[in-house]
Amino acid sequence: MDIKLILEFLVLIGALLMGARAGGVGLGLWGAVGLLVLVVGFGVPPGAIPGEVLIIVLTVIMAASAMEVAGGVDFLVRVAERIIRKNPKQVTIVAPLVTYGFTFASGTGHIVYPLLPVIYEVAHESGIRPERPMAIATIASQQAITASPVSAATAAMIGLLATHNIGLVQILLICVPSTLIAVVIAAFFQLRVGKELKDDPEYQRRLKAGELAPPSRQGAGAATTPTPLKQGAKASAFIFFGGVALVVLAGLFPALRTVPSKAAESVVVGMPVAIAMVMLAVAAVIITVTKAPVAEVPNCKTCQSGITAIIGILGLAWLGDTFISANQEAIIGGLSSMAKAAPWTFAIGLFIASMLLYSQAATARALMPLGLSLGIPAASLVGMFPAVNGYFFIPNYGTLIAAMQFDRSGTTRIGKYLLNHSFMLPGIITTVGGVGIGLLIAKLFF
Repeated sequence: MDIKLILEFLVLIGALLMGARAGGVGLGLWGAVGLLVLVVGFGVPPGAIPGEVLIIVLTVIMAASAMEVAGGVDFLVRVAERIIRKNPKQVTIVAPLVTYGFTFASGTGHIVYPLLPVIYEVAHESGIRPERPMAIATIASQQAITASPVSAATAAMIGLLATHNIGLVQILLICVPSTLIAVVIAAFFQLRVGKELKDDPEYQRRLKAGELAPPSRQGAGAATTPTPLKQGAKASAFIFFGGVALVVLAGLFPALRTVPSKAAESVVVGMPVAIAMVMLAVAAVIITVTKAPVAEVPNCKTCQSGITAIIGILGLAWLGDTFISANQEAIIGGLSSMAKAAPWTFAIGLFIASMLLYSQAATARALMPLGLSLGIPAASLVGMFPAVNGYFFIPNYGTLIAAMQFDRSGTTRIGKYLLNHSFMLPGIITTVGGVGIGLLIAKLFF
């Protein structure tokens, strides 16, 4: 193997490790450092900037941020809480379906944070081991990202596969059933995870020590009096979902994005451009109708998280494109035989990369072009898309930590050997199930 290739690969790995250690925007910034080293130190021409992906992510973030500032996210959480409290005995099945559905609709897994204490309270009051719904609900919220029509990860896939006859509709047809079925399977497995609360030594210890109050007589379905919603909360949510529906319809019916041209033939607007136009318009309508304070949009949590994602995608995808383009013959030649013999093994690479990157979008944008170069069919790559959810393997992701903190019973936890934690089983089941079902759908129908 060429020594130059090895050194460039070490630069790539070093940038990933430093970025993962820094966290947040540091992931993208260290990707840029690695890019600078490759260009200046090794004379490698810089790769292409993932412009379409960044535009989609930015515009969707604007619409979601406007909805948050107008109170729409609070309204969605209120609806989700009502659904969970209405079915307390089935919380292990209902909670992951709720977090999946709301993440699917909103495009962000951050909506799970305010739902975690509700899931804990309902489970605990019902005498159900909180670990069971808490773990699978957290995993489900991330699986839905790879099925959401407005997530950053799906935006990355749309931009990458647009020239391979795979668009939003095909992605949804493969990923929605595969991830949803996998989540349901994992939820049923969770019904028997761990000891019952009366037999759990840590829970009993906390009860005796007074660290935890026993289930109250109020009942799991009861809720405290909620704070009033903002005046435009419901309207902002409906407008946002109207925009999401319009995006899906534009994918289903290309005639909706066909415009007349001075030339003989009409012009079909690409999905990235269509999504960008719709989502920016949605943001403007939300702000106008609800009179939400525009100045608060850049400061809300959704916007800040989105900007972090954009910087991560820019730095890492640019670095990845540069490295792969400069060493395409060596990389493709070494991996093509393996990819042809067992294409599914590429999913393992996606999973491992996502463990380091903590971003489904950045993982897809960095590695999916390699999959295309290896000759793996685009539909099969969509089937492998759920493999980018490997963030749970090492339990230091934000939603995992939040779930452990909100579970005051101590049942949702990291084990003695680090990897034997509460999220491992549902994470493995949903990822393996999602990829397996996705590849099957891709093979049978595409």
